[in-house]
Amino acid sequence: MEPPPEVKRNSFSSLNFEAEILTTPHDNSELYMIPSMRSLTAEEYVEAFKSFLDHSTEHQCMDEFNKEQMPNIVAGVGTGKSTISVLGVGSGTGEQDLKMIRILQAVHPGVFIDNEIVEPNPQHVAAYKELVNQAPDLQNVSFIWHQLTSLEYEQQVKEKGTHKKFDFIHMIQMLYRVEDIPNTIKFFHSCLDHHGKLLIIILSDSSGWASLWKKYRDCLPATDSGHYITSSGITEVLRRLGVEHRVYEFPSGWDITECFIEGDALGGRMMDFLTGTKNFLGTAPPALRRRLQEALCQPECSSTRDGRVIFSNNLSMIVVES
Repeated sequence: MEPPPEVKRNSFSSLNFEAEILTTPHDNSELYMIPSMRSLTAEEYVEAFKSFLDHSTEHQCMDEFNKEQMPNIVAGVGTGKSTISVLGVGSGTGEQDLKMIRILQAVHPGVFIDNEIVEPNPQHVAAYKELVNQAPDLQNVSFIWHQLTSLEYEQQVKEKGTHKKFDFIHMIQMLYRVEDIPNTIKFFHSCLDHHGKLLIIILSDSSGWASLWKKYRDCLPATDSGHYITSSGITEVLRRLGVEHRVYEFPSGWDITECFIEGDALGGRMMDFLTGTKNFLGTAPPALRRRLQEALCQPECSSTRDGRVIFSNNLSMIVVES
């Protein structure tokens, strides 16, 4: 049923912009509804995340780490064993997993690798399996996928009472979506075998994300459901646990220029990823959009290179000993 013509309702609070907004267009032709703000679904997150990966140097940054540091890090893993057990937590579509597995193969030639994956997103699991099917060089590697969240996996392990130990566990850019970060780290650290290593990759305190989350948090909508966690939050947890760890810092950037181009589809997807919100540019109040775009341009968040706006996506690679 159509609302009466005189209705004009803008009902949203200062803290939560999730609301249905009825307003009058500039030409006064007829009333229209601005859709309410909502969080991204799992499928929408995949699409938004792709726009981030395609225009950032995140994977190139991880490749630099793999090349410069990973061979030394995994050299002492699984020493003397015929099988090395690996666990990937929140492995996504598997590109980074397979790169690390190939480094393990190069450092430990002839050793069998037992690789288990914890990943809740069915689209990511399917893409990972397809990647494995297309890889001819993984004959000495077995794969077991657990389509579960990290918490579901932890609960399953505890219910079964069989605590399998792993030589190498990695948690790449996934702790933002975990409810209890300290206990999650504590549990997976307890899954390490003797001389095992846990690798946590997380945003650096020097990243634009850290500045955005600390200084400009009021520019982000309530629909952004992730945790605002950076390297110092993780190292504080590790210090409290009393475990030995080392941090490696690597620079990375994300070209967000299209976020400032009115009506640009790519810019829209990027802003959806940045805010965790579906169609943020089309559903957020104009004042919130402006504040966020202004914050993204601040020098502690971004720099300008050749007319492009590059958001700092610096990463911390934290290696934890068993």
